[in-house]
Amino acid sequence: MRRMEVAVLEQTLRDHPRDLASWRAYGDWLREQGDVRHELIRLEQQRERTGPYRRQAVQAEIDALVQEHQKSWDAALPPGVTALTRRYGFATRVAVEWSDDAPASIERVLREPFVTGLLIEPDGEDEDYDEDYDEDGRPVFRPSMSAGALAVLDLGRLVELDLSYLPLGEPGALSLAVSTTIGRIETLDLRYCHIGDIGLGALAAAGHFADVRRLRLQFNALTAEGVRALHGFKRLTDLDLRYNSIGEEGVDALLAAPFVGGLSRLLLYAADVSKAGVQKLAQAPQLPPALRSYWRSV
Repeated sequence: MRRMEVAVLEQTLRDHPRDLASWRAYGDWLREQGDVRHELIRLEQQRERTGPYRRQAVQAEIDALVQEHQKSWDAALPPGVTALTRRYGFATRVAVEWSDDAPASIERVLREPFVTGLLIEPDGEDEDYDEDYDEDGRPVFRPSMSAGALAVLDLGRLVELDLSYLPLGEPGALSLAVSTTIGRIETLDLRYCHIGDIGLGALAAAGHFADVRRLRLQFNALTAEGVRALHGFKRLTDLDLRYNSIGEEGVDALLAAPFVGGLSRLLLYAADVSKAGVQKLAQAPQLPPALRSYWRSV
């Protein structure tokens, strides 16, 4: 198999990770390269076709193979990168602790064939935010971390980007919004990033996050203005807005969003929306029945 054909096959498997036939074809190529992961592909697919009495024996073969080789497989990852999830021995979601060297490590690990999920972790030290207020009384966070490097990272392969607890602030969100190398991200985690209404508005208007379905925005100093910006995320099915004081006006903005009828999960606290907001959510015909029923019990 020529390298170009291999690259096409790897792209197919990134787009369709459960394509068993394509994995078998990839396993044939791995066998030619002397990569024992071809055997892991065979065994794991065999396990799914095997009855309960034989399955335990197949699993024992898988466990022995992984125990023998996983360390060497992970050794191919750059220093400071941890594999969080794997498929057939290949890292698919990784974690990198933020540092001056992190951008280079991220660039390297995103060249691994099947990495489509990235968690960038804080550097382990407590981050102090310099909190100020603008002329309208809204909190403005001025984080110590410079997030400009995010704008130049090639994130084109990612479907999941987790920046939770990174001290991005509004500047970091604006930096991410101008990136020209964002892929078809479906899960975006920005919990405790302090991006504020303006930062969220920039991300929503940028256009590269049009495929986002799961959006985590817990504790981001958002108001009703930020909820109106959410209208730019038209395909959301899972939304976390906890610990943002959006009030009744924010509820009105949420119920007017183009995605509201397709939500399967909405995380908010009663204190976030006020008593009047709770009543509106409980009675809103726009919400799916299960969500509306939940708010009737709050």
